Amino acid sequence: MARYKLSVQKPKLIAVVGPTASGKTSLGIYLAQKLGGEVISADSRQVYNGLDIGTGKVTKKEMAGIPHHLLDIISPKKQFTVSDFVHLAARAHSSILQKARITILVGGTGLYIDTFLGRMSYAEVPPNPTLRAKLEKKSAPQLFAQLQKLDPRRAANIEKENPRRLIRAIEIAKAIGANPIPTLEQKYDVLWLGINPPQETLYKNIRTRLLSRITEGMVAEAKNLHTPAPVGIGLSYKRMEALGLEYRFLSQLLQNKVSKEDFILGLERAIQHYAKRQIRWFKRNKDIRWITSKAEALQLAKKFLK
Repeated sequence: MARYKLSVQKPKLIAVVGPTASGKTSLGIYLAQKLGGEVISADSRQVYNGLDIGTGKVTKKEMAGIPHHLLDIISPKKQFTVSDFVHLAARAHSSILQKARITILVGGTGLYIDTFLGRMSYAEVPPNPTLRAKLEKKSAPQLFAQLQKLDPRRAANIEKENPRRLIRAIEIAKAIGANPIPTLEQKYDVLWLGINPPQETLYKNIRTRLLSRITEGMVAEAKNLHTPAPVGIGLSYKRMEALGLEYRFLSQLLQNKVSKEDFILGLERAIQHYAKRQIRWFKRNKDIRWITSKAEALQLAKKFLK
Protein backbone atom coordinates (compact mmCIF):
# COMPACT_ATOMS: atom_id res chain seq x y z
CA MET A 1 0.00 0.00 0.00
CA ALA A 2 1.35 3.41 -0.94
CA ARG A 3 2.17 5.91 1.77
CA TYR A 4 1.97 9.66 1.24
CA LYS A 5 3.94 12.44 2.86
CA LEU A 6 1.77 14.41 5.25
CA SER A 7 2.18 18.09 6.08
CA VAL A 8 3.62 18.66 9.56
CA GLN A 9 2.45 22.24 10.02
CA LYS A 10 -1.02 21.71 8.61
CA PRO A 11 -2.01 18.02 8.47
CA LYS A 12 -3.79 16.85 5.35
CA LEU A 13 -7.11 15.09 5.28
CA ILE A 14 -9.87 14.36 2.81
CA ALA A 15 -13.46 15.36 3.55
CA VAL A 16 -16.27 13.56 1.71
CA VAL A 17 -19.52 15.48 2.09
CA GLY A 18 -22.99 15.72 0.61
CA PRO A 19 -26.65 15.01 1.32
CA THR A 20 -28.02 11.81 2.79
CA ALA A 21 -28.30 8.82 0.41
CA SER A 22 -25.76 10.31 -2.02
CA GLY A 23 -23.10 7.59 -1.68
CA LYS A 24 -20.66 9.21 0.76
CA THR A 25 -20.06 6.05 2.80
CA SER A 26 -19.18 3.95 -0.23
CA LEU A 27 -16.84 6.61 -1.60
CA GLY A 28 -15.11 7.07 1.75
CA ILE A 29 -14.40 3.35 2.03
CA TYR A 30 -13.19 3.20 -1.58
CA LEU A 31 -10.73 6.04 -1.04
CA ALA A 32 -9.51 4.50 2.22
CA GLN A 33 -8.84 1.22 0.43
CA LYS A 34 -6.94 2.88 -2.40
CA LEU A 35 -4.97 5.37 -0.31
CA GLY A 36 -4.28 3.53 2.91
CA GLY A 37 -6.72 5.50 5.00
CA GLU A 38 -9.15 5.35 7.89
CA VAL A 39 -12.60 6.89 8.15
CA ILE A 40 -13.89 9.35 10.73
CA SER A 41 -17.68 9.42 10.65
CA ALA A 42 -19.31 12.85 10.90
CA ASP A 43 -22.93 11.93 11.57
CA SER A 44 -24.84 13.35 14.51
CA ARG A 45 -26.94 10.21 15.02
CA GLN A 46 -24.50 7.43 14.21
CA VAL A 47 -22.43 8.29 17.28
CA TYR A 48 -25.18 6.65 19.36
CA ASN A 49 -25.32 2.98 20.31
CA GLY A 50 -28.35 1.13 18.98
CA LEU A 51 -29.28 3.63 16.28
CA ASP A 52 -28.18 1.33 13.49
CA ILE A 53 -30.87 0.54 10.92
CA GLY A 54 -32.67 3.85 11.29
CA THR A 55 -29.53 5.87 10.58
CA GLY A 56 -28.17 3.54 7.91
CA LYS A 57 -25.02 2.98 9.95
CA VAL A 58 -22.28 1.25 7.98
CA THR A 59 -22.00 -2.47 8.80
CA LYS A 60 -18.83 -4.42 9.53
CA LYS A 61 -19.19 -6.16 6.18
CA GLU A 62 -19.55 -2.83 4.35
CA MET A 63 -16.47 -1.45 6.12
CA ALA A 64 -14.40 -4.07 4.25
CA GLY A 65 -11.74 -3.99 6.95
CA ILE A 66 -11.36 -0.19 6.93
CA PRO A 67 -11.21 1.22 10.49
CA HIS A 68 -14.07 3.61 11.28
CA HIS A 69 -14.01 6.12 14.12
CA LEU A 70 -16.79 7.89 16.06
CA LEU A 71 -19.46 5.24 15.60
CA ASP A 72 -21.30 3.75 18.59
CA ILE A 73 -19.48 5.84 21.17
CA ILE A 74 -22.30 7.04 23.44
CA SER A 75 -25.67 6.00 24.84
CA PRO A 76 -28.67 7.59 23.07
CA LYS A 77 -29.88 8.65 26.51
CA LYS A 78 -27.00 11.13 26.69
CA GLN A 79 -26.41 14.37 24.81
CA PHE A 80 -23.60 14.59 22.26
CA THR A 81 -22.46 18.09 21.34
CA VAL A 82 -20.42 19.80 18.64
CA SER A 83 -17.69 20.28 21.23
CA ASP A 84 -17.67 16.52 21.92
CA PHE A 85 -17.32 15.80 18.23
CA VAL A 86 -14.47 18.26 17.71
CA HIS A 87 -12.45 16.85 20.61
CA LEU A 88 -12.99 13.20 19.68
CA ALA A 89 -12.44 13.76 15.95
CA ALA A 90 -9.16 15.56 16.70
CA ARG A 91 -8.06 12.65 18.84
CA ALA A 92 -8.96 10.13 16.13
CA HIS A 93 -7.19 12.21 13.46
CA SER A 94 -4.05 12.36 15.59
CA SER A 95 -4.14 8.58 16.03
CA ILE A 96 -4.49 8.05 12.28
CA LEU A 97 -1.58 10.39 11.54
CA GLN A 98 0.64 8.53 14.00
CA LYS A 99 0.09 5.41 11.89
CA ALA A 100 1.11 7.37 8.74
CA ARG A 101 -2.31 6.79 7.27
CA ILE A 102 -4.78 9.15 5.60
CA THR A 103 -7.78 10.57 7.44
CA ILE A 104 -10.98 10.50 5.43
CA LEU A 105 -13.76 12.45 7.11
CA VAL A 106 -17.14 11.25 5.84
CA GLY A 107 -20.55 12.62 6.69
CA GLY A 108 -23.44 14.96 6.17
CA THR A 109 -23.58 16.83 9.47
CA GLY A 110 -22.22 20.12 8.17
CA LEU A 111 -22.02 21.82 11.56
CA TYR A 112 -19.77 19.07 12.94
CA ILE A 113 -17.57 19.01 9.85
CA ASP A 114 -17.12 22.76 9.47
CA THR A 115 -16.42 23.24 13.17
CA PHE A 116 -13.86 20.44 13.32
CA LEU A 117 -12.07 21.66 10.21
CA GLY A 118 -11.93 25.27 11.38
CA ARG A 119 -14.47 26.82 9.03
CA MET A 120 -16.65 27.67 12.02
CA SER A 121 -16.04 28.39 15.67
CA TYR A 122 -18.20 27.00 18.42
CA ALA A 123 -19.28 28.32 21.76
CA GLU A 124 -18.26 26.57 24.95
CA VAL A 125 -21.63 27.37 26.47
CA PRO A 126 -22.46 25.02 29.36
CA PRO A 127 -25.93 23.42 29.57
CA ASN A 128 -28.59 25.51 31.30
CA PRO A 129 -30.89 22.96 33.02
CA THR A 130 -33.47 25.57 34.02
CA LEU A 131 -33.76 26.98 30.52
CA ARG A 132 -33.83 23.51 28.98
CA ALA A 133 -36.64 22.36 31.27
CA LYS A 134 -38.67 25.38 30.20
CA LEU A 135 -37.93 24.95 26.49
CA GLU A 136 -38.66 21.22 26.51
CA LYS A 137 -42.31 22.05 27.18
CA LYS A 138 -42.55 23.87 23.86
CA SER A 139 -43.28 22.33 20.46
CA ALA A 140 -40.74 22.35 17.64
CA PRO A 141 -42.59 25.12 15.75
CA GLN A 142 -42.63 27.26 18.91
CA LEU A 143 -38.90 26.66 19.45
CA PHE A 144 -38.14 27.51 15.83
CA ALA A 145 -40.11 30.75 16.04
CA GLN A 146 -38.18 31.73 19.17
CA LEU A 147 -34.84 30.96 17.51
CA GLN A 148 -35.81 33.04 14.47
CA LYS A 149 -36.20 36.05 16.73
CA LEU A 150 -32.98 35.40 18.64
CA ASP A 151 -30.69 34.30 15.82
CA PRO A 152 -32.17 34.41 12.28
CA ARG A 153 -28.91 33.28 10.68
CA ARG A 154 -28.78 30.05 12.68
CA ALA A 155 -32.51 29.48 12.15
CA ALA A 156 -32.01 29.58 8.39
CA ASN A 157 -29.76 26.50 8.47
CA ILE A 158 -31.11 24.42 11.33
CA GLU A 159 -33.21 21.25 11.23
CA LYS A 160 -36.36 23.06 12.35
CA GLU A 161 -38.21 19.94 13.44
CA ASN A 162 -35.44 18.76 15.75
CA PRO A 163 -36.16 20.00 19.31
CA ARG A 164 -32.72 19.00 20.57
CA ARG A 165 -30.91 21.14 18.01
CA LEU A 166 -33.36 24.02 18.45
CA ILE A 167 -33.02 24.04 22.23
CA ARG A 168 -29.22 24.04 22.04
CA ALA A 169 -29.23 26.87 19.50
CA ILE A 170 -31.55 28.94 21.71
CA GLU A 171 -29.38 28.15 24.73
CA ILE A 172 -26.29 29.47 22.92
CA ALA A 173 -28.10 32.50 21.52
CA LYS A 174 -29.35 33.49 24.96
CA ALA A 175 -25.89 33.01 26.48
CA ILE A 176 -23.74 34.87 23.95
CA GLY A 177 -26.16 36.71 21.69
CA ALA A 178 -25.84 34.50 18.59
CA ASN A 179 -24.46 31.17 17.45
CA PRO A 180 -20.86 31.13 16.19
CA ILE A 181 -20.14 32.61 12.77
CA PRO A 182 -17.73 31.25 10.15
CA THR A 183 -14.06 31.94 10.66
CA LEU A 184 -11.27 32.16 8.08
CA GLU A 185 -8.78 30.21 10.18
CA GLN A 186 -8.27 26.76 8.65
CA LYS A 187 -6.91 24.08 10.98
CA TYR A 188 -6.08 21.52 8.31
CA ASP A 189 -5.06 21.21 4.68
CA VAL A 190 -8.30 19.77 3.32
CA LEU A 191 -9.36 18.27 0.04
CA TRP A 192 -13.12 18.77 -0.07
CA LEU A 193 -14.96 16.22 -2.19
CA GLY A 194 -18.71 16.60 -2.58
CA ILE A 195 -21.38 14.30 -3.98
CA ASN A 196 -24.65 15.81 -5.14
CA PRO A 197 -26.66 13.55 -7.46
CA PRO A 198 -29.51 14.98 -9.56
CA GLN A 199 -32.60 15.52 -7.41
CA GLU A 200 -34.57 12.76 -9.15
CA THR A 201 -31.78 10.26 -8.48
CA LEU A 202 -31.32 11.42 -4.90
CA TYR A 203 -35.02 11.17 -4.09
CA LYS A 204 -35.16 7.71 -5.64
CA ASN A 205 -32.20 6.69 -3.47
CA ILE A 206 -33.91 8.10 -0.39
CA ARG A 207 -37.12 6.14 -1.02
CA THR A 208 -35.31 2.91 -1.89
CA ARG A 209 -33.15 3.13 1.21
CA LEU A 210 -36.09 3.98 3.46
CA LEU A 211 -38.14 0.99 2.27
CA SER A 212 -35.07 -1.22 2.64
CA ARG A 213 -34.54 -0.08 6.23
CA ILE A 214 -38.16 -0.81 7.07
CA THR A 215 -37.76 -4.31 5.64
CA GLU A 216 -34.53 -4.79 7.59
CA GLY A 217 -36.31 -4.08 10.89
CA MET A 218 -36.18 -0.36 11.58
CA VAL A 219 -39.47 -0.46 13.50
CA ALA A 220 -38.34 -3.43 15.60
CA GLU A 221 -35.11 -1.55 16.35
CA ALA A 222 -37.12 1.40 17.66
CA LYS A 223 -39.25 -0.90 19.82
CA ASN A 224 -36.08 -2.35 21.32
CA LEU A 225 -34.73 1.13 22.00
CA HIS A 226 -37.90 1.94 23.96
CA THR A 227 -38.05 -1.39 25.82
CA PRO A 228 -36.69 -1.06 29.37
CA ALA A 229 -33.30 -2.54 30.26
CA PRO A 230 -31.93 -5.16 30.45
CA VAL A 231 -33.85 -6.36 27.39
CA GLY A 232 -33.67 -2.99 25.60
CA ILE A 233 -32.21 0.45 26.23
CA GLY A 234 -35.20 2.12 27.88
CA LEU A 235 -35.21 5.21 25.68
CA SER A 236 -38.21 7.43 26.29
CA TYR A 237 -40.45 8.43 23.40
CA LYS A 238 -39.61 12.03 24.19
CA ARG A 239 -35.89 11.39 23.84
CA MET A 240 -36.45 9.30 20.72
CA GLU A 241 -38.36 12.17 19.15
CA ALA A 242 -35.61 14.61 20.11
CA LEU A 243 -33.12 12.54 18.11
CA GLY A 244 -34.93 13.74 15.00
CA LEU A 245 -35.82 12.44 11.56
CA GLU A 246 -36.26 8.63 11.56
CA TYR A 247 -36.61 8.35 15.31
CA ARG A 248 -39.07 11.21 15.58
CA PHE A 249 -41.37 9.44 13.15
CA LEU A 250 -40.72 6.03 14.71
CA SER A 251 -41.72 7.45 18.09
CA GLN A 252 -45.00 8.67 16.61
CA LEU A 253 -45.64 5.31 14.92
CA LEU A 254 -45.01 3.30 18.07
CA GLN A 255 -47.43 5.54 19.98
CA ASN A 256 -50.06 5.04 17.25
CA LYS A 257 -50.09 8.75 16.47
CA VAL A 258 -49.65 8.03 12.75
CA SER A 259 -50.56 5.16 10.46
CA LYS A 260 -47.89 3.03 8.78
CA GLU A 261 -48.65 4.73 5.47
CA ASP A 262 -48.42 8.22 6.94
CA PHE A 263 -45.23 7.20 8.71
CA ILE A 264 -43.55 6.24 5.44
CA LEU A 265 -44.81 9.25 3.46
CA GLY A 266 -44.07 11.72 6.23
CA LEU A 267 -40.59 10.39 6.89
CA GLU A 268 -39.75 10.29 3.20
CA ARG A 269 -40.69 13.96 2.82
CA ALA A 270 -38.77 14.88 5.96
CA ILE A 271 -35.62 13.17 4.66
CA GLN A 272 -36.00 14.98 1.33
CA HIS A 273 -36.24 18.31 3.12
CA TYR A 274 -33.23 17.41 5.25
CA ALA A 275 -31.24 16.60 2.09
CA LYS A 276 -32.12 20.02 0.68
CA ARG A 277 -30.83 21.71 3.82
CA GLN A 278 -27.62 19.70 3.64
CA ILE A 279 -27.09 20.74 0.03
CA ARG A 280 -27.66 24.41 0.88
CA TRP A 281 -25.17 24.15 3.72
CA PHE A 282 -22.39 22.60 1.65
CA LYS A 283 -23.01 24.80 -1.39
CA ARG A 284 -21.76 27.73 0.69
CA ASN A 285 -18.31 26.14 0.77
CA LYS A 286 -16.62 27.15 -2.48
CA ASP A 287 -13.66 24.83 -1.80
CA ILE A 288 -15.73 21.71 -2.40
CA ARG A 289 -14.95 19.82 -5.61
CA TRP A 290 -18.22 18.28 -6.74
CA ILE A 291 -17.32 14.92 -8.24
CA THR A 292 -19.36 12.57 -10.41
CA SER A 293 -17.41 9.32 -10.06
CA LYS A 294 -15.11 7.40 -7.73
CA ALA A 295 -12.37 7.51 -10.35
CA GLU A 296 -12.50 11.31 -10.41
CA ALA A 297 -12.36 11.44 -6.62
CA LEU A 298 -9.35 9.11 -6.51
CA GLN A 299 -7.50 11.15 -9.12
CA LEU A 300 -8.04 14.37 -7.16
CA ALA A 301 -7.01 12.66 -3.92
CA LYS A 302 -3.75 11.30 -5.34
CA LYS A 303 -2.85 14.71 -6.71
CA PHE A 304 -3.66 16.34 -3.36
CA LEU A 305 -1.50 13.89 -1.40
CA LYS A 306 1.65 14.22 -3.55
